[in-house]
Amino acid sequence: MFNYVNGNPFGQKIESAVSTGKENKRQQQNQQQEEERNYLEDEEQDEVSISQRPTLTEDDILYLTKEYINKLKSEHSAEDKVIQKLDKFMSKFDVKKFMKRNPDMTVSDFNMIMFNETSCLLK
Repeated sequence: MFNYVNGNPFGQKIESAVSTGKENKRQQQNQQQEEERNYLEDEEQDEVSISQRPTLTEDDILYLTKEYINKLKSEHSAEDKVIQKLDKFMSKFDVKKFMKRNPDMTVSDFNMIMFNETSCLLK
């Protein structure tokens, strides 16, 4: 009855041009979003590598450790106890154990780890 009052005696749904335009625009946006989503899903996963430097070998670690300890000795040359602690650390240093505890180490990793291990010796 309401449709008849508005001039639609057949009871059919009346769509205005504005509503169909909005629906078409919505459908286009949804289709575009779906295409973008499919594109992103189909894209190959990127490999993320934090450090581009090569991992260190036993010889590298041994060399770097000696250099690091010698640098600390020169910085603390006036403190005999610190030098004794550093000598003791170097004499007990085991490269294989060190590498086992810290696998796939780069130079920057090595410096950070050595700083943490030797900071208590400098006090």
